[in-house]
Parts: sequence; C-alpha cells; structure tokens
Amino acid sequence: MAKITFIQFDGTETVVDVDDGTSIMNAAIDNGISGIDGDCGGECSCATCHVTLNDEWMAKLGQPSEQEESMLDLNPDRESNSRLGCQIEVSETTDGLIVKLPEFQY
Repeated sequence: MAKITFIQFDGTETVVDVDDGTSIMNAAIDNGISGIDGDCGGECSCATCHVTLNDEWMAKLGQPSEQEESMLDLNPDRESNSRLGCQIEVSETTDGLIVKLPEFQY
C-alpha cells in the first residue's frame, strides 16, 4: 500500500491510500478525484488520464513505453514530465508519489 497525493489544477490536494497493483488512474477514479477521465479504461489507447510528475518521480518511475509515448503525443498540453496514469502501477516504491492533474483531459 502507498500514500499518493493528487494535486488538482486548482491546487486542491487529496492524499489517498492505494493498494499495490492499482494504477494511478484507477486510484483517482476509485477515490472520486476529479481530473482523470480514463475513457479507454486503462488500455493505453487514449490520453484522458494524463498527469504530470516532478523530476524526482520521473527518474524513479522510468521512461514511458513507446505506446504510452504515442498516446501522450496526442495531448496538446503534454510536458516533459507527462505520464499516463493508467501506466503507473502503485507499489511500495511509489509511496509518497505526488501526481499533478491538468486542467483538461483530451
């Protein structure tokens, strides 16, 4: 289990306990955190679970896969620290992860 902090675009912070094996996308949806749509259900075939991470977490979690990169490229608000929440799995190594949510999902 890990504590994950979601920061919405307006600055609202919500800390949730998330079971290992749960994706960041599902953690947000399961905890009623607005700002993640997850239209494809976590299949990495859209970009509606776009999040940004700080550089420390980008280094810890590694680079996006080729498929994730192609989906991120569809997002006009993509940043160098963008990831898809469906592709980040919670584990003990993600305890303390801070996830920033964009203003809009595309």
